Amino acid sequence: MRLRNAKDRFAGGLLNLLCMGVASLLLVMAASLLFRAESVLQMIPLRELLVSTVWSPSQGHFGLASFIIGSLWVTCIAMSIAVPLGMLSAVFVAEYSPQWVNGIAHPVVDVLAGISPVVYGVWGLATIVPLVGDYLMPFLSERFPFFPFASENYTGYSALSGGLVLAVMILPIIVGFSSEVIKAVPLEVREASLSLGATRWETTKWTVLKQAKPGLIAAVILALSRAFGETMAVLMVAGCSLHGTPKSIFDQAYPLPALIANTYGEMMSIPLYDSTILLAAFVLFAVTFAFNAVAWTVLLRVKKRAT
Repeated sequence: MRLRNAKDRFAGGLLNLLCMGVASLLLVMAASLLFRAESVLQMIPLRELLVSTVWSPSQGHFGLASFIIGSLWVTCIAMSIAVPLGMLSAVFVAEYSPQWVNGIAHPVVDVLAGISPVVYGVWGLATIVPLVGDYLMPFLSERFPFFPFASENYTGYSALSGGLVLAVMILPIIVGFSSEVIKAVPLEVREASLSLGATRWETTKWTVLKQAKPGLIAAVILALSRAFGETMAVLMVAGCSLHGTPKSIFDQAYPLPALIANTYGEMMSIPLYDSTILLAAFVLFAVTFAFNAVAWTVLLRVKKRAT
């Protein structure tokens, strides 16, 4: 018995140590990035780096604001398209679709979720960029001359193109997770609602979705993290122009992950250049962590209210 108790204590201590090690990876990553970015922080205040939109490494200007704004543009466009469409698709697949549709939908969603971002980027170059540049932007500019989102940039490489490609990339994540969460709601809950006289849609809206709300929030969190940190697909279709901050969805955008992928390892002869890119990586890490922290806080509150 003593030996068994000793084994249990050893196993429990080992598991706790492993869990602490995994959790400490966040601190190790943040500390290492911040340590490598210390050079530029000693020369230029952090506030100036985050607020300035001037990016001219050869002249010592390393403003990251335009890249952060570019990331927000692309991410917001993608989420505004993918979340409503994904949630409605998940409700249909989980509650209303026939069995043969489910047999087709689930494998298709799994395949779409596993496709490489480079493939999405090439597809965006061949389809989304010409669609936006040759049809959508001219249509809006000719018929709506005072349309606030119209732009003189007709290349098709824009924040809208990046957002559309990202929306297609994260849509399978939202549909897959959300449909599984909705299906996990017990059948008794549906039967109780229907027995009280509620229609099928009322049961889905007020009972099923309310029970599945924490899981749906988790699906949106996962999609948001994927969208904000995506690099290759956005790099290929968003334009990545250094002409300033995008002012409309049709302007070219240069997201922060694309900056890191494009420039890290280059132009090391310029002082503080390498340190600034690592600072950009730390900012990307911090923003992603902040988004997830806020979202998980909301998720925990929803779970607490549900219990």
